[in-house]
Amino acid sequence: MRKLSILFILVILSISASFAAQTKIKSLRISSTGDNTRLVFDVSSIPQHKIFQLKNPNRLVIDFSNAYLEKSLSQPNKSHPLLTGLRTAHRNKKDLRVVIDLQANVKPKSFVLQANKKYGPRIVVDLPVKNKTFVTKKTTYKSTKTFKTAIRSSKPFIVAVDAGHGGKDSGARGKRGTLEKKVVFQIATKLAALINKQPGMKAIMVRKGDYYVSLRQRMKIARKANADLFVSIHADAFTKSNVTGASVFTLSRRGATSEAARWLAKQENAADLIGGVSLDDKDDILASVLLDLSQTASQDISQLVANEVLKNFARIGDLHSHKVQKAGFMVLKSPDIPSILVETAFISNPKEERRLKSSKYQMKMAQAIKKGIMSYAKNHSVALNASLVTDESAHRISRGETLLGIALQYGITLDKLKRANTISRSNNIRVGQVLSIPVGI
Repeated sequence: MRKLSILFILVILSISASFAAQTKIKSLRISSTGDNTRLVFDVSSIPQHKIFQLKNPNRLVIDFSNAYLEKSLSQPNKSHPLLTGLRTAHRNKKDLRVVIDLQANVKPKSFVLQANKKYGPRIVVDLPVKNKTFVTKKTTYKSTKTFKTAIRSSKPFIVAVDAGHGGKDSGARGKRGTLEKKVVFQIATKLAALINKQPGMKAIMVRKGDYYVSLRQRMKIARKANADLFVSIHADAFTKSNVTGASVFTLSRRGATSEAARWLAKQENAADLIGGVSLDDKDDILASVLLDLSQTASQDISQLVANEVLKNFARIGDLHSHKVQKAGFMVLKSPDIPSILVETAFISNPKEERRLKSSKYQMKMAQAIKKGIMSYAKNHSVALNASLVTDESAHRISRGETLLGIALQYGITLDKLKRANTISRSNNIRVGQVLSIPVGI
């Protein structure tokens, strides 16, 4: 009898321990941006989990090991473009299965987030749409852009022209005493003049004279001017005087990642606008998604502009590199403004030092940068001048496009684009949807 009692107690303790070790699935948060839907499961601890898809009909299955529901999970909105329903069931008396009905094939990815000051541990599941056809209950949309548009807008395409260094920071010095801060300011002034002669464009000088401006302040000046593009002009130097040629840089992925971390961590950044959206009232997941989208769109445009500028440099002189370079330069880190940095020549090379002092050569460099910007505009249907403007004011959404990327393309804020199309805070859009592009901004 004593042995039976001990065995009974051990069984009870084993069951209790097993139950205590179970993960509690507390809640589910759903958000959508562009072609991606994100599921965030708030949990008491990180459980083992498995994700797979079923077809005919499309379903996503998430199995949580040794887990149970604290309460019923939120159902997706009835108007959600991807999710149509959700149900749960316990398996093997201790595991939890979540089944979500889908309107399209997805390519699910998951990762875990440990607890922070605001949230407990979380499991995040991203559901980017996988194929080129996005099926809704009523309509099938194909992800091909059927027409390109441009807008007649009173807002010019604004280029922030940043002459490197200045004041106490003279930059590099040539063998004959030429100062980088002086020659790049002269090139920047010529570039600004060329841009201001172009209909539909406007240049603002980040520094307007020989004085010091901090690197982050340069970014702030461009943002305050509502710049569509940031161009920083420099003249490189090297220990060997025979090194020559021009280069064009965009931000490295590592540089973007470090800046994203800073923006998300610093309270003073939280209230700043990213494509017209404030981050201060967003949870950490959504803020991270918005910031990532903003950076991705800006970097894509930066690369396109940089490629065109480099092509034009090749026509007037030597290139130090025939490819656009990546670097973590501070002035390239603005998350919502496409940015490039131009090394016009090596001031440490005597021959290029003489060229940099030449007004004629400075004008060639300025023209090459301006032509690069114009080539980008022409090839990508950016409305800069009368020859590019049409009467159309609509945009059909293609696969992979985001609201923020579309707003950047047309030189408007995300907030204005959303208001013009009555888009909710969740940013729900679908492939094939036609957006109205607000004009006269």
